[in-house]
Amino acid sequence: MSKALKKIVDETKEHGYTELDLCDRGISNISDIPNLTKLRNLSRLTLSHNKITTLPSSIVELQNLETLNLFNNHIEDLPISLGSLPKLRHLNLAVNRLSTLPKGLGTASALEILDVTYNNLSEQSLPGNFFIMSQLRALYFGDNDFERIPSEISHLKNLQVLVLRDNDIVELPPELGELSKLRELHVQNNRLMVLPPELGALNLGSPRHVFKVDGNSWIQQIEDQVVLGVSHVMDYIRTDTYKGIYENHVKSPPAPPPKKEKEKTLKKSRKKN
Repeated sequence: MSKALKKIVDETKEHGYTELDLCDRGISNISDIPNLTKLRNLSRLTLSHNKITTLPSSIVELQNLETLNLFNNHIEDLPISLGSLPKLRHLNLAVNRLSTLPKGLGTASALEILDVTYNNLSEQSLPGNFFIMSQLRALYFGDNDFERIPSEISHLKNLQVLVLRDNDIVELPPELGELSKLRELHVQNNRLMVLPPELGALNLGSPRHVFKVDGNSWIQQIEDQVVLGVSHVMDYIRTDTYKGIYENHVKSPPAPPPKKEKEKTLKKSRKKN
């Protein structure tokens, strides 16, 4: 395999190609790809559908890398140096085995799209500097183990797309209402009962926005609006009547809905296989 990979890498270097696609090559170790980190002009690297378990710190040598696609591998941890790629704009780590994210990721100043869908992440997995990525436009947290989203998410002022579906989330932070550029919010299939009234500051009920809320355990007042459509939900949470209901809910919160058995089974099998 290494000879075939070496030939591909050598051709990429010889012709000055800026993109390299090594999808579905049975790669388990990036060191099996001879001279990969010498491709200093590389702007797009695709390593999806392989069996890679770790990402070497030498990845930082690809200083012109803008897109790194590691979708569907076996990655369990990431090097701190990942955040030192100065031009990295799109990082796809979906369908891996991550349970933590490195502190260095917060220093990825150019990062605009981060996809960590279908891993084993929770709010404890995030480094303290995670929410300083000021250029981030899209954040995909779906299919993980989050129960709460840190209030510091309000620091991501350029965020336009936030996907939180299929987690264990029991509450959303009021600070989400400060994300004035948000045009897509996906919270379906969680354990939510109420929405913070502060979300009413956003225009998520308009036809040009996306707000997905189904598959939660809403209180009856919200469920009645969900049936009518998300625009009705947004109108309702802006009312004084709902604000009173929400305040009472926060003061004396009921026990959260149980975790979905099917979801827990899927997560367990993902960690082992």
